[in-house]
Amino acid sequence: MTIISTRHSCTDTPCFVRKVALLFLCVTAVQTNSASLKRSQDPPKSSTLRQAAEARHILIGTAAAPRYFDEADYAAILGSEFSELEPENQMKFQIIHPRAGDDPKSFDYKPADALADFAQSHNMLLRGHTLVWHNQIPDWVKQGHYTESQLATILKSHIDSVVTHYASKVYAWDVVNEAFNDDGTMRDTVWYNQPGIGAGKGTQYIEQALRWAHAADPKAKLFYNDYDAEVVNQKSDAIYTMAKDFKQRGVPLDGIGFQTHIYPQFDDPTTLASYAANLERFAKLGLELHTTELDIRLADSSAASLAAEAKLYGEITTLCVQQPACKLIQTWGFTDKHSWIPQFYKGMGWALLWDDRYRKKPAYDAVHDALAK
Repeated sequence: MTIISTRHSCTDTPCFVRKVALLFLCVTAVQTNSASLKRSQDPPKSSTLRQAAEARHILIGTAAAPRYFDEADYAAILGSEFSELEPENQMKFQIIHPRAGDDPKSFDYKPADALADFAQSHNMLLRGHTLVWHNQIPDWVKQGHYTESQLATILKSHIDSVVTHYASKVYAWDVVNEAFNDDGTMRDTVWYNQPGIGAGKGTQYIEQALRWAHAADPKAKLFYNDYDAEVVNQKSDAIYTMAKDFKQRGVPLDGIGFQTHIYPQFDDPTTLASYAANLERFAKLGLELHTTELDIRLADSSAASLAAEAKLYGEITTLCVQQPACKLIQTWGFTDKHSWIPQFYKGMGWALLWDDRYRKKPAYDAVHDALAK
């Protein structure tokens, strides 16, 4: 049998060119098919902040108020974009415990319960804020002329009642809020020294509040929360010293909340490096770190200002993503329509991820991209 070969010698230049072209087409086809297969195997890009954060095992949260639930856009964004919420005011002493006494009639849980119900129905975690603070204290406490012992009984009863009411619903509490001055000394407050339950005793009243909260709900995570302590400074040094002491002595402190109310000038390499170093030293104590009240206030809504805001939002989010101990990024509200900034910082605003018409701002994309990287 004669076998006729279909192979031909190819020594001329045109033939060689055809072979090279054919080889190129084959390689290109293989690469295209491989890339297509890889794309089909990759997870789809997250469409919400919540999905992007969950992929990072980070919570994305916001402060909320039930009076806005009637706004369809507000409720829809809150329930879909965030995995955690915290009451803006509804758990503060003045709101939740407006009348003297420790009987059920002394408390008004309805506003905070509305937030708890919303969180539960949208599969969100609920964060408690705050049990001990120098602001928003009812007159019956401030003007009661109580002795140190009586005031301690009042605070213990308050913590017992509120924490017990939300046991199994609140996963973490800001137990004590803003107890330090900028220079690291203890703030003068009704709880510390006016008349106080810890005057001259350093951080003892903070420790006591943590122990009371832990006794009321041993499963809840307990935090100390403060502002202007994001970088290494006198205030954060004092908080660090307290936290180190508490951890060494077994005081039930689980984490630190860094409020992070900032402005575009915070976007400085030295400042951001100090923030990262500060987070790292607290992380080394074995503490969980939360960014609790993030907003970036602007002097105007120009394109340049919104771009600067977005850049800084992305950098702050990246700091959390890069720090394993950082488990929460939470903004203080999410729409400029209901921001606290214009009332407290005259002439400033535009601080959040959605504008006053519920449109996503560049800052939204920056946070999403930092989470999705």
